[in-house]
Amino acid sequence: MKKVEKFVNKVYRLTGDRAPLSYMLPTRHTNRYPLLQFDEDSGTNRELRYSRNQKSVYVDEQDGNAILEPIVFEDGFLNVPKNNQVLQNFLTAHPLNGKTFIEINQEKDASKDLENLTIEVDALIEARKLDIDGLETVYRVAFGRDTSTVSTAELKRDVLVFAKLNPEEFLAVINDPELKFAATVQTFFDEGLLVKKAKGAIHFNTTKNKTRILSVPGGEDVNYYVGGWLKSDEGIESLKMLEKLLK
Repeated sequence: MKKVEKFVNKVYRLTGDRAPLSYMLPTRHTNRYPLLQFDEDSGTNRELRYSRNQKSVYVDEQDGNAILEPIVFEDGFLNVPKNNQVLQNFLTAHPLNGKTFIEINQEKDASKDLENLTIEVDALIEARKLDIDGLETVYRVAFGRDTSTVSTAELKRDVLVFAKLNPEEFLAVINDPELKFAATVQTFFDEGLLVKKAKGAIHFNTTKNKTRILSVPGGEDVNYYVGGWLKSDEGIESLKMLEKLLK
């Protein structure tokens, strides 16, 4: 039976684009650099201090022989061997953990990368399955543009690129009936069956009907707002008429 190793070497890096030749991390509590950790059991803030010759990172558990050592990131990285558990525990408890520096977790990072790649592949597969109507729906929702101005090749290319760069958003579009209906409403505008006028006014624009439907309040999404009205009891007959004209 394979022995499970409890202690491992760890690597930490500075966050963001910071990679100075050397960066010294605060190792003890001061007014300028408060190093405190809230204790849920006692309801108090416990002072942190790094000392390699101590067994604990808490000052109230250390003896009077604490020897302080600097913690220095070289070129943005810090390697901590498994035999220095005090430093690993100190870094875990440090208030700047997750802000100024993070632990590099290769297994966790690989799992996240795998998850992202799987979503991207799923999105690209679904994008390739789309017929012309599906491509137009995604295009209208993603880009808010009239599909009559682009070729089929451009549609396929742009939707595939959108799926690759924004896989989660793409999958949400093709699986959300509300988004699909919003694309249908956009088609009514693209085909000139509905028109937007001043102050958010929406009008019919058919051969026999130019009447005003409603006004979209500022800040509201036009397609969602108009779509909500079209699916209401008041607007359902207008929706049937528009869908008939669209065909």
